[in-house]
Amino acid sequence: MTSTATPARPTAFSAARALATAARVLRQLRHDPRTIALLLLVPCVMTALLRYVFDGSPRTFDAIGASLLGIFPLITMFLVTSIATLRERTSGTLERLLALPLGKADLIAGYALAFGALAVVQSALATALSVWLLGLDVTGSPWLLLLVAVLDALLGTALGLFVSAFAASEFQAVQFMPAVIFPQLLLCGLFTPRERMHPALEAVSDVLPMSYAVDAMNEVLTRTGVTATFVRDIGVVAGCALLVLALGAATLRRRTT
Repeated sequence: MTSTATPARPTAFSAARALATAARVLRQLRHDPRTIALLLLVPCVMTALLRYVFDGSPRTFDAIGASLLGIFPLITMFLVTSIATLRERTSGTLERLLALPLGKADLIAGYALAFGALAVVQSALATALSVWLLGLDVTGSPWLLLLVAVLDALLGTALGLFVSAFAASEFQAVQFMPAVIFPQLLLCGLFTPRERMHPALEAVSDVLPMSYAVDAMNEVLTRTGVTATFVRDIGVVAGCALLVLALGAATLRRRTT
């Protein structure tokens, strides 16, 4: 009588397995120029377009350019990450990977590392373009601006990984954008200061991570040095990204039903 052995499941998180997963994802993305263009070029193009929309009013660009420098990477990373992860599951790749000694935490960490590396490049390009070519006037250090942009992009990556577990198709993954991104975009303080909103809306905005991302950008825009408010804001954004990644690992499914 023969028995089928069940593949041994990993008992703990492995950095080596996460790095191997990240390398595999990056190799796949290298052969997808449209995705790379979406990740790296779209935020730069949108920022440049915004600059010339307000060509006659540079102060307006200074007022909202820093905030959008964090919002554009978040949105693009959310879209690309959610669709790419869902594609792995619908194609059966995810099921085959999880049949190996590869845990959900290893897989999520690998995806986060791969897309996080792209997020760093994306944010660096958009920040350099805004500050040194488009003339975005910031009081604080451009490096702090870059830090916030990277954290925002990583938050978008984490949100994309999380919502991909609940979508059954790429179309459904895109449909999550109005539910997850648009409310944050409307309530983050970009269009009107949060303290001027209805108290109920202000209370909701206080628990949304994009609100703290915009606040951190505004701190860099108007103040020199690292303030306590800036540290709090980036801490909230980073903490939310880590929390959402943990939830993504907990809810990750092998296949789409």
